[in-house]
Amino acid sequence: MAKDARGWRCKFAVVAPSTNTIVQPDMDDFRVPGVTNHFGRIYVPNMKVGNDDEFVALVEAIGATLYDAVDRCVTAEPDYLIMGMSALMFWDGRGPSEKRMQELSDHCGLQVSAGSFACEAALNLTGAKRIAVISPYFPISDKNVTLFFQDCGFEVVRFRGLKCSSPVAIAQVQEDTLRAHVADMDGDDVDAFVQVGTNLSMCGLCTELEAEYGKPFIPINAATYWHGLRAMGIKDQFSGHGPLFEKH
Repeated sequence: MAKDARGWRCKFAVVAPSTNTIVQPDMDDFRVPGVTNHFGRIYVPNMKVGNDDEFVALVEAIGATLYDAVDRCVTAEPDYLIMGMSALMFWDGRGPSEKRMQELSDHCGLQVSAGSFACEAALNLTGAKRIAVISPYFPISDKNVTLFFQDCGFEVVRFRGLKCSSPVAIAQVQEDTLRAHVADMDGDDVDAFVQVGTNLSMCGLCTELEAEYGKPFIPINAATYWHGLRAMGIKDQFSGHGPLFEKH
């Protein structure tokens, strides 16, 4: 079969909510020669989110048009699908999330990397058992994220949900705010930190924090793209974006 002139090693389809402004620049930062990213936008209005019910409505809105976005991406004949949204693939714990991901894979005919399972794989490399999680979500989602990690065998000893007021507002959380939350959450009982929520910008910061705190920091966008590369047999190692890409 003829190779794509730019994506001769791999063409990734990447789907993300239309409100998400962080996933695309993050994942473009992680590209290696011969790999291309092809984005599909899941239509989501910039809904006001002020409580658990409104957050559930947002998750349901994303789920309602996810397959439409994937179907548009598939017309480019990609090799692999990367999920640039994560809440749906934590919901109800690991088993139901795995079923949801398999259904999506069956629908589009591609293997899929999702942030939840990518973070699990990244954590398993570290040997960490007790984790602290930071998220932009509301408590209903934080419970589902916690359940997923518990199902994977981790103890969630600290959780900080930022309760961002809309999908767009997630990308407006600044580094100094995130640093303060991490400092407040850290303790001897925390082996590693995990950041979820793909519109929360923490990839560069997590690389800095890992050096400062001397413990693993797993940002979901880096973990997901790394997971996709390795699943496609692309083993390039490079510096500047954290130990996942540099060492694993």
